[in-house]
Amino acid sequence: MTLREARCLFSINVARLLLFAKDRGYECALGEVVRDPIVAKANEKAGKGIANSLHLVGLAVDIHLYRESLYLAHTADHAELGVFWKSLDSGNRWGGDFKRADGNHYSYSWEGRA
Repeated sequence: MTLREARCLFSINVARLLLFAKDRGYECALGEVVRDPIVAKANEKAGKGIANSLHLVGLAVDIHLYRESLYLAHTADHAELGVFWKSLDSGNRWGGDFKRADGNHYSYSWEGRA
């Protein structure tokens, strides 16, 4: 699969995730999708991410989740969406499963990076 194909598949699955969330009474706003390599390196140095992030190739998104106008900031708030996200494709990864949980992070594995 080419990067273009992966990004198109990822985009369709993000749309499915957003509709799933809407059907369950959530509001969603997209956060970071594509990250600058300089920012990724700075995040890693600060202990807030990795330099080889899937955001660099447009295969990750941070989703800001709301319900009744309240921002849902905790990983547990995203658990239902995380389960659904992983059910869409075997390459999908949810940040709530990471060693350092990142519940609003949804990504698609690429070239050995998960």
